[in-house]
Amino acid sequence: MSLSFAHDTLGQRLLFGSGMAATNVAAEVDRLGATRVMLIAAPFEQAIADTVMADVNIHVTYNDVVQHVPIEKAEDARRVAAENKVDLIVSVGGGSTTGLAKAIALTTGIPIIAVATTYAGSEATNVWGLTEAARKTTGVDARVLPVTVVYDAELTYSLPVELSVASGMNALAHCVDSLWAPRADPINQALAAEGIRALAAGLPLVAQNPTDASGREQALYGAYLSAVAFASAGSGMHHKICHVLGGTYNLPHAQTHATVLPYVLAFNAPFAPEADARIADAFGATSGLEGLNELRRVLDAPRALKDYGFTEDNIPEAVSIFLPLIPADNPRTPTTENLTELLHAAWAGSTPKSD
Repeated sequence: MSLSFAHDTLGQRLLFGSGMAATNVAAEVDRLGATRVMLIAAPFEQAIADTVMADVNIHVTYNDVVQHVPIEKAEDARRVAAENKVDLIVSVGGGSTTGLAKAIALTTGIPIIAVATTYAGSEATNVWGLTEAARKTTGVDARVLPVTVVYDAELTYSLPVELSVASGMNALAHCVDSLWAPRADPINQALAAEGIRALAAGLPLVAQNPTDASGREQALYGAYLSAVAFASAGSGMHHKICHVLGGTYNLPHAQTHATVLPYVLAFNAPFAPEADARIADAFGATSGLEGLNELRRVLDAPRALKDYGFTEDNIPEAVSIFLPLIPADNPRTPTTENLTELLHAAWAGSTPKSD
């Protein structure tokens, strides 16, 4: 079979090593020649940030971090960065923290070192997201891609198993969406498949022993691959749905992705047999959905949107918002009827089954 495709590889430095975050961050700050460093970290991760930044002279610290990055928070953080003449941002945290750093970089071009404490993957993409008037908008811009990503499995030990599972399932969603997203190609499909394999191997180890470095390292490795694949392939049906659910109804990011993923896979898989075969092979299962359902069972992963405040009455409005956002080349043609059925199943938490 002949191959013909265009693939963009994002330029980024990755430093990976357990127990090495402080050393790696200090070395990168020195390499970049920064003298006015802005630290972004949520209050509950300040202790971790203090450890990471032990050898760095911090000019200003900002910790007003909110999920889905409300525009008001972004504008305030931009003001602080400008007033302090910041020349480098170091974000220590998950997707919300990285997202706030990106919001600053979007309008200022200030470079970012992203130190990840979850499996969100935002640190490896050039995708930004902002929420205004209960609507989440996303976009792509080279300025928001962190120049350096620092992974240290020890920084994820404080992430409870329940949140580790949700965050890891969010990473899996990046992989699955990358197999049929608008710019899917053989390279990001290969990265996504390896990401699924690593996450499926690592997450059960995290659940069994939260301070086992090997499981955490596999999960971080898989999360990075998933994000790189997603950044190249673009945002598919799954992410369009979840961005609306998060931005409009303020649902928790990782749990929403974890809950919706199997229903999107069940929806698309029969219409994308090659993608489903890749997913199944990565799971070591007979079908992608079988592998995903078994992993969800082992991990006791999130199962129902109603558990996070989404109501049955919200379904018609949500469908009307995300239906026009779904890419035209999605494997299965979405309609109001079939998306309502999908979202109702995700709300109730019924067992996802392929049509």
